[in-house]
Amino acid sequence: MTAYVLGDSWAMTRRELARWARQPATVVVNVAFPVMLLLMFGYLVGGGRGVEGAYVDYLVPGMLALTMAFGLEGTMIAVTQDLDKGVIDRFRSLPMAGGAVLVGRSAADMLQSALSLVLLGGVGYVLGWRPHGGPRSLLAAAALLLLFRFAMLWIGIHLALVAGKPEMVQAVQILVWPVGFLSNAFAGPDSMPDWLGTFVQWNPLSHTATAVRDLFGGPGGEPGHVWAAVLWPLALLAVFLPLAVTRFTRPRD
Repeated sequence: MTAYVLGDSWAMTRRELARWARQPATVVVNVAFPVMLLLMFGYLVGGGRGVEGAYVDYLVPGMLALTMAFGLEGTMIAVTQDLDKGVIDRFRSLPMAGGAVLVGRSAADMLQSALSLVLLGGVGYVLGWRPHGGPRSLLAAAALLLLFRFAMLWIGIHLALVAGKPEMVQAVQILVWPVGFLSNAFAGPDSMPDWLGTFVQWNPLSHTATAVRDLFGGPGGEPGHVWAAVLWPLALLAVFLPLAVTRFTRPRD
């Protein structure tokens, strides 16, 4: 049974990778956008309110976390296009594991997310950012970032299935922006009004960014946030992954 599910999921992953080859511009835009944000905040906008130490060492981990929240529209549009064109209805009629299409789509997205982390980290290195925690801490930070991405991805897949049509994705995608910018990605919560700082501290993205900063040995890191950076994504996955699979396997009205 496990081999059957993995085989179907791998077939759907290859389908999504083939779509990359046909539409490379989408991949390039998704990878380049966080680099543009990093350069903009690092050089043009500035910042660092409430930050002690080098701002680039604070900014880069925050941007890595922010990147894991953004760029979901590619996956959401792909899912809604399959729905709108009836492709998913045809997949439902095939003898394949339920949800394999979604697993394949998420696997392709995770590959792109890993590529984005490598590229953004390289740009940060050029700007002067240096991780100080060692190889294990580097791998642990990457794992936390990808775990957060995986949780955000399944939220996006569920919302795409709810939206149903590609033109609705933009409206749904707007919901991601408050999660991204109402966080400690660019500035410390201590520099914000109390009510806003409280919200920012509870933001799951802030927990991931803070934990990653600690693992990198940079300013703004707090060891106690590592567990929160694990538990928040797992809680989100426990809710939205089964919701997405259930909605996918349910026939359309």
